Formats: sequence, structure tokens, C-alpha cells
Amino acid sequence: MAESKTILIAEDSSVILNLTKKILELQKYRILTAKNGGEVIKQVENNKIDAILMDLNIPVKNGMDCTREIRAHENKEIASIPIIAVTGNANNYSMEDFKEAGINDYLPKPLDFDALVLTVKKYTAS
Repeated sequence: MAESKTILIAEDSSVILNLTKKILELQKYRILTAKNGGEVIKQVENNKIDAILMDLNIPVKNGMDCTREIRAHENKEIASIPIIAVTGNANNYSMEDFKEAGINDYLPKPLDFDALVLTVKKYTAS
């Protein structure tokens, strides 16, 4: 079997984080986590990450700012990591806002776990 893909979950709610982690681990993904925007940047610089599930309302640096920072990264591999926004406030953003920040896709909260798995697979299929 191919080497398992690594997903970074940026989420400050431990309940959502643990549920999402369990669902993706059942699909054989390797999971890294970040509770705030500062940790997100550290994780992408220290690990090979195949996709990011980015909660937009995380402390320190919100998901939109993190995404912009990742997209502007000098390392092209880091700058091109697929980013899937996860938010309960999608109404506060338009698809244009997401595109402008560099977000590839988005999942509304409460998470639909089937949609979660399908979306992650779509961006990590090699």
C-alpha cells in the first residue's frame, strides 16, 4: 500500500478535532494537529503535509490569514498544499474571499463526515 498521506487539522475545539481525527485515521491518514494559527505555520514548516483542514476561527492567527501566509511561503511545496476551509460561519465569506486567500475548497460545520472523507480524498489522491 502507498505511504499514508498526512493531514493537518487546524481546529481549536477538541471535540471537533478528535472526531475529525478519528474519522480520518479510520481512512488510514496520518494526522497532525494545530490548536492555533501559530502552530499551523510551525507544522507546515516542519512536516510534509498533503492537505490542511483549516478552521477559519482559530486563535492567534485566523484561518484566512494562515492560508495567505502559507500561499506566500517561499517554499513552493508548502505554498501549494491543498487547504480545505472548515467553518460554521461560511455566510461571513464568499467563494471569492476563499479564492482570494488561496483556499481550495470548504466544508460547512457541523461537519458531514462523508463529505469530509470525499473532499480529503479528492485533494490527496496521487
